Amino acid sequence: MIKFMNFFSVLFLSLSLTACDNKPEDIHVPDVETAQYENPVINKSAPDPSILYVEGKGYYLYTTEDIRNMPVFHSTDLVIWRQAGTVFTNATRPTWETGGSLWAPDINCINGKYVLYYSMAIWDAMATSGVGVAVADKPEGPFTDRGPVLRSHTIGVVNSIDPCYIEDGGKKYLFWGSYHGIYGIELSDDGLSIRQGAEKKQVADVYEGTYIHKRGQYYYLFGSVGTCCEGLKSTYTTVVGRSESLWGPYTDKQGRSMMQNHHEIVITGNSYFVGTGHNSEIVQDGAGNDWILYHAYNVDNNRGRNVMLDKIQWVNDWPTIVGNSPSSMANSPKFE
Repeated sequence: MIKFMNFFSVLFLSLSLTACDNKPEDIHVPDVETAQYENPVINKSAPDPSILYVEGKGYYLYTTEDIRNMPVFHSTDLVIWRQAGTVFTNATRPTWETGGSLWAPDINCINGKYVLYYSMAIWDAMATSGVGVAVADKPEGPFTDRGPVLRSHTIGVVNSIDPCYIEDGGKKYLFWGSYHGIYGIELSDDGLSIRQGAEKKQVADVYEGTYIHKRGQYYYLFGSVGTCCEGLKSTYTTVVGRSESLWGPYTDKQGRSMMQNHHEIVITGNSYFVGTGHNSEIVQDGAGNDWILYHAYNVDNNRGRNVMLDKIQWVNDWPTIVGNSPSSMANSPKFE
């Protein structure tokens, strides 16, 4: 009886607090008594998440524009998310790719500014796609577009989307690509353009949704394979390889190269969620535990590609999640 009353008390309180925003579907209410959460943590179509922790404010999450102009979500606990706005408005959205949509953002803090790389592309028009960049003084915006950093027809990489920014050895780099090779190139000091004279270099073959994570002596290249966007028929799978150098070679546990499409599986679908891919950056909770967000289709309630959350465990210096597939319910991240 106590548990029954606690559940409805929490539900009533949550609805009371969120009545003004008129978007109760944005809010996920964790089980307070057991400190657990349920997936998905954002139960609406918000693919290709990218996340940034801002000191004193919490976590900000940016996704492909299934919500027009690229939604920005905010959370203090990685579980309860509220939409905080959009990166652009109809008046400020980029126009350098006529008819293009905004996909796969990558958010960063560079030189005291919030710098968001984004893909601008037309479905099935891979030769005209590209990666742009926008800048803001606050994580929720407003963001000012600075135009394209690179485009497929000028950089010589078909389907130039899915950007990933990383700093290494005092230098700034951008990695990108989608099923026609994953490439990287050095950026200017402000991160807004390609460094003069820099040349692209390929680090992996048929992947997309690139994210490189540095931990200890290793660089981990996360990617996605399979079909992303076919609803419950999607085969998207999150995979990883590792290297002792930013530029590779990235290999699986047997030392086979991602240039030949060898990798380890991190997250694959199950009977509850399918199309599990395009992961975010790895972030930590208050107890130092690592967490990863990604998108998937909910078999029982297909509302597009929802945002999922799972805990990363490191086994022999390899990232994994329990069962290599999404949790339906799990222990919540820990915060004071």
